[in-house]
Amino acid sequence: MSDIAEPAPAACWSPQRKRAPAGQRRQQILQCLAGMLEESPAERVTTAALAARLQVSEAALYRHFASKAQMFEALIEFIEVSLFGLAAQIETQQPSGLAQALRMVQALLVFAERNPGLCRVLEGDALVGEHARLRQRVHLLLARLEARVRQSLKLAEQQGEVGAGFDPGERARWLLTYARGCLARRVRDGAALSEGAEQAALLSLLAGG
Repeated sequence: MSDIAEPAPAACWSPQRKRAPAGQRRQQILQCLAGMLEESPAERVTTAALAARLQVSEAALYRHFASKAQMFEALIEFIEVSLFGLAAQIETQQPSGLAQALRMVQALLVFAERNPGLCRVLEGDALVGEHARLRQRVHLLLARLEARVRQSLKLAEQQGEVGAGFDPGERARWLLTYARGCLARRVRDGAALSEGAEQAALLSLLAGG
């Protein structure tokens, strides 16, 4: 699989670092939340459990975030910055529209593999019981990524890389539907496709009639 994804979040904050600056403390809270989402894939993380892991009071958490929803919004923002930063890199480095589309979807899957806690956020499992606006924001994030893939497939069409009757919008939907299925499978049973199988599946979706 591609090696362009962002590294996984750091381990949960050590209690020896309680006097960190405010900005760093926010980052430590988010890293701990992501780590707990990874460790307990079938459980909802509460602020009480998060505070206990960090060895602080819940009130201390709320000095940095107004609510748990705001913590999740910060995680989603990290995902957005990471994925669209990677998409920009791919567009710069890959002149082929087809290669761009393939690499963007691979980048999403690599990111999910390397960040299992954040994969739960992308798939929506971690947001069950949370504010509806969080699920809407993830939906919009994936819709934006699909639009980016569609643009690359339109470029491929202009470059003559695809045959007559190729529908960039339809193929982009297929690719993102496949990717979302992979995210759901990773959350459900931790399964991950091999690099060869994944690339073969994506190429089949791009080339299929």
